[in-house]
Amino acid sequence: MKLTRRHFLHTAGGATLLASMGCDQIPDGLLPIPPQSSRANGPFQAPSCEQIDLISHSLNRLTFGARPGDYQRVKALGKTEPEAFTAFLEEQLHPDKIADKVCDFAIRRFETLSLPIGELYEYQEKLLLAELTRATTMRAVMSERQLFEVMVQFWSDHFNIDPSKGDCKWLKMADDREVIRVHALGKFPEMLHASALSPAMLWYLDGRVNRKSQADDKPNENYARELLELHTLGVHGGYTQRDVMEVARCLTGWTVRNRKPYFGIGSVDFKLNQHDQGEKQFLGQTIPAIPQTLSRDAREEMARNELVRVMEIVSLHPATAKYIAEKLCRRFIADEPPAAAIKQVADTFLRTSGDIKDTLRTLFATDEFQQSRGNKFKRPFNYIVSAIRATDATTEAEPPLMDYFHRMGHAPFHYPTPDGYPEEATPWMSTLLWRWNFAVTFAEGRMEHTRTNLEKLTNNLGGPVNLMAHLLGRRPTAEEQESYHRSGAGLALLLAAPAFQRC
Repeated sequence: MKLTRRHFLHTAGGATLLASMGCDQIPDGLLPIPPQSSRANGPFQAPSCEQIDLISHSLNRLTFGARPGDYQRVKALGKTEPEAFTAFLEEQLHPDKIADKVCDFAIRRFETLSLPIGELYEYQEKLLLAELTRATTMRAVMSERQLFEVMVQFWSDHFNIDPSKGDCKWLKMADDREVIRVHALGKFPEMLHASALSPAMLWYLDGRVNRKSQADDKPNENYARELLELHTLGVHGGYTQRDVMEVARCLTGWTVRNRKPYFGIGSVDFKLNQHDQGEKQFLGQTIPAIPQTLSRDAREEMARNELVRVMEIVSLHPATAKYIAEKLCRRFIADEPPAAAIKQVADTFLRTSGDIKDTLRTLFATDEFQQSRGNKFKRPFNYIVSAIRATDATTEAEPPLMDYFHRMGHAPFHYPTPDGYPEEATPWMSTLLWRWNFAVTFAEGRMEHTRTNLEKLTNNLGGPVNLMAHLLGRRPTAEEQESYHRSGAGLALLLAAPAFQRC
């Protein structure tokens, strides 16, 4: 059906007209951006090497998995594999320059993602968590800004918040939007500061009740302890219990408005009369006492700046650089990250004042990254998303799909403790049976709202051998080809194969 904008504007009851049409009948011109659609028709180039090459390796690690057509697109970015990889990395390190209209259109249905903090309280917490989880899944599946989404997942684990605690039910939505997604490829010190003053984090780790109003009040140490152990220095970072206590003292007085119908509910306040104004000693640094002879405004400025000073000390501490580098190398290289790579990454982290992009450039340039191929076991979320991407499936992240995340213990934003979901393979080995169950259900087309067209996919890739090569990231062996054809359930077998479950 051909319909111009002028025809539409001249048509009475335009909204009724749209409502009467199926989604596939609405002309693209009437939509703000193109609707979700399958990848372009093939034929697509598939990997032809017997081992995982650098292009497949980059798609395995920098994205949630290769889609049909991704391999040939990335390979065409350079004359050689290293040149193509470098071009792809630079492309992904600048997500603001990557058009992502289809994904943006798909998640517009989740209206709560963009609501101001105060308005989030008007919604049921189950709806908010469902929309945040579904949107996260859709972005991982559909976004062209793949490395950005991978890093959003990384930092969401690093600064983990369990939405089931108190007002986190409403505030985690804003934390994801204003802390994690804003700073995922930015500067670590800025992200750390934003996290420290996130209303959700102040709720989750009890920063909002960290106060010293009376002489005998003892500050709440919960956030201070996790700040040093999980967010910056690491458990072996050289701090002491005394350092934890002193940091807690520095951070007294911050709170979150939470009494309905209190104006500005969910916003962060600072209360000078609840701040410890004495001298503190932290990691060899002295934070002076606040002179009572100063004006109230001057005293409050000094008190507020103690949080800034703490963040300055810990965000670029050598122990923090090593700790962050080790976590990044564990995510992108190996569960037991090599010391040489950790040192290179940590050095860049310090030299660039915590620039995440530069830190990643160094990591991806290490020999350890380039040579560690097919050794990482996909976590359940990554495994399921990679299967959907690899098969060019359409999904709306409805409950039948989300149920598999829950059964495998890896639903986004459901981890109960501050350390976040583990990266190592061992905790996830117990999910193998559910992975096989997912592979069969999905391959047989029995999962509602998440489906693939195997015949079209196979044709676009140029036949079963290329389909196998696409999913495995390399040419299939003779034994794998025989098993595929003899099984009668080739796609399920591929998705459940150890080679696909690793990246």
